[in-house]
This record gives sequence, C-alpha cells and structure tokens, in this order.
Amino acid sequence: MNPSELNRRSFLHAAGAATAMPAASYARVQGANDRIQIGVIGCGGRGVYIMKLFQGAGGTAITALCDVYAARIDQARQHAPDARSFGDHRALLDSRTLDAVIIATPDHWHAGTAIDAMEAGKDVYIEKPLTLRIEEGPQIVRAARVNERVCQVGMQQRSGPHYIQAKNEIIGAGKLGKITWVQTVWHTGVGGSGRSITREKPSNLDWARYLGPVKWREWHPPQYFQYRHYLDFGGGKITDFFCHWVDVVHMCMDRDDPVTAVAAGGVYASKDGRDAPDTIHVALEYAGGYTVTFESATGSGLPPYGITFYGTEGRLFIDRGRYEFQSAEKGASPVVVRTKGEITVPHVANFLECCRTRQRPNGDVYLGHRSAMASHLGNIAYMQQRRIRFDPAREEILPL
Repeated sequence: MNPSELNRRSFLHAAGAATAMPAASYARVQGANDRIQIGVIGCGGRGVYIMKLFQGAGGTAITALCDVYAARIDQARQHAPDARSFGDHRALLDSRTLDAVIIATPDHWHAGTAIDAMEAGKDVYIEKPLTLRIEEGPQIVRAARVNERVCQVGMQQRSGPHYIQAKNEIIGAGKLGKITWVQTVWHTGVGGSGRSITREKPSNLDWARYLGPVKWREWHPPQYFQYRHYLDFGGGKITDFFCHWVDVVHMCMDRDDPVTAVAAGGVYASKDGRDAPDTIHVALEYAGGYTVTFESATGSGLPPYGITFYGTEGRLFIDRGRYEFQSAEKGASPVVVRTKGEITVPHVANFLECCRTRQRPNGDVYLGHRSAMASHLGNIAYMQQRRIRFDPAREEILPL
C-alpha cells in the first residue's frame, strides 16, 4: 500500500469515528437564542419544503435564495420575502452573514456545491443522495472535516423516533437473533417524465448553468423537470429510494461494509426516453454475513415501500409510519409501534442544534457518504452487468 492510500484510509477512518468539532470553528452562532442565517440553494419543491421546516423550527432566518430558474426563486420568495436572490451559488456563498445553507439541487451539483459551501465557512444541510458518483464522497467528507463544518445529509430516518426505538429495543436487544437477510422495497406508479418535444425553454432558466459539470446538450425538458430518470443527473431509483433504506440498515446493524453487489433490471414500463431503470433488483452482501436487497418496480401495484429484517428468532418490518416485530416463538403476538409527525422535523432540529453545539449530526456527512457508496455499487453493477467485488475499508472496487 502506498503512503497516499494509507493517509486517505486513516483520514476517512478518523472522519467516521470523530464525534465533535471545536466550538471555536463557528464564527457567528454563539448561543441557543441567536438566529441562524440560512441560504437555500435549489428552490424547487423539496428545497422550499425543507426551507419551511427550518422556518418552523424557530431561531432561523432565510436570507438568501439561489436557483438557475428565476420562477422558482419567485415561488420561494413567497415564504421568505426579504431574502436576496442569486442565480449562481458562488455569489450567495460570498455573503459573510450566512451561517448555513440548504442544498436541494439535482444530484450532479451536490458535490461541487457542498464543497464550495464548506470551504466558504458555511454549515450544510444537503438532500440525499450525498453524491452522484462514488468517488465524490471522500472529497465531501474531507471538506467537512478540514473546514470543521457541520454537514447533515437528508436521511431523516436517522432522527425518526420509531426507527431509533426499533434499533435499540428490537435489533440491539437481540430479539431477531442472527439477521441473515434485509429486504427493502420501494415501488412506484408509472407516472410520466414531463416530456414535450415542442416545449420551449423558459426564458428565465439558465440551462447552461443547470448543466454545470455535465456535458453540453441542447435543451431537453425531461432532463430538467424529471432529472432523476437520467443517469447524467441522478442515480434513478437506486440512489433516490434505496439510499434511504440502506442507510436505515447501516444505522440498525451498526455496520456499513458491503463486499459484493449484483443488479438486474431495465426500462420496462416507461416510454419516455429515460436511461435509469424503472424496474430494478439489487443485492448487496455484507461482511457481517447477511444480504441486503432492494426491489423497485414501476406500475406494479405492489405495497409501496418498507424494510423487513429477517432473523433466526423473528422478523421486523419498518416504514415511515410504524414498525412491527413478530417473534418466531409459537403463538407470539406481533408488537406494533406507530409514529406520528414528519420525521424530517426532528432531523432539521438536530442539524440546527449541532450548528450551535458543534456536535456531529445524526445524518453526518460520513454516514451519508457510506450509504450513497452502497447505493452506487448497485448502479455500477447494473451498468457494468457484472458482479462487483468491493473492499469497504479501502473503498475500492476490486478486479475480477
């Protein structure tokens, strides 16, 4: 092993294990009563939704809005009328009064925007998946650690009370016995891509800026309005949905070390020109001796989503509304725990608390990187049509 590889491994290991950062690294927020000044980068539906949750948390002020599409800034301004407007996130980051940013851009802008923000001294709340490409993760983790920034990835299950309870009281208590298989599913309706051959580009949308690091192509409405269906801009169902579920698995199992990946699927139901599969099956094998699978079908009519942990002594199902534990003991009644409320609310509150205390957040950037990494292995296996062998410590795909 060469010295640079050793240094990289040592850095990432320390990055994952650390729990706090120096309080002196935060220049402006001094106490719980100070308002945190926040900018929003990406003012689409999700960005505005998260922005409103930040406003509802109290102790915050939305003072800057950024998007390549001016119409979306106008919509966001309805909820933050005094915020300044920007078409380029770099100009927004020049503001010395900003403490933190929300990043809700398409995936191809995540890495560059997050790194720019942290190098500008801002804390970051970024929507999942953290990365578009597997190699971007260590770069973002390094930017967070070197610049001593709080970086929360929008994997809100990490802050969901019933997820935490299931981890501690069912899995952590050993009630499932040896877990051998975790099945995750997320099925969707057929839907559409918004494709319209004759649709003209809005005059106040900066298409070149939107493309950014992606190879130039002429205006293509679906690649803007439904970017997740196109692998230049997003990772399809695997990074959009599986990223959430595999993160729950990592959280509950206290390990994040996939060693193999296989995948099969394709564009079977959709007729809109997408290149991300609308039907996909992924299987990851973990070093702990169990497999994690992901299934997503379009227009299947199957139950929409959830996770089931199968163990030698029982099974546990969990989704965003409840968990249900069924012991393998004969005659045992199921244990059902339901939850209320949007779990993103405590996730936002956790981020804001960490901005003040300088603790690591529940969905810390390193955790987000490792869950995105596992998801990317599924996409790589699909695109290369082969079984992937992976070294989770070195974070390297191994030769055949």
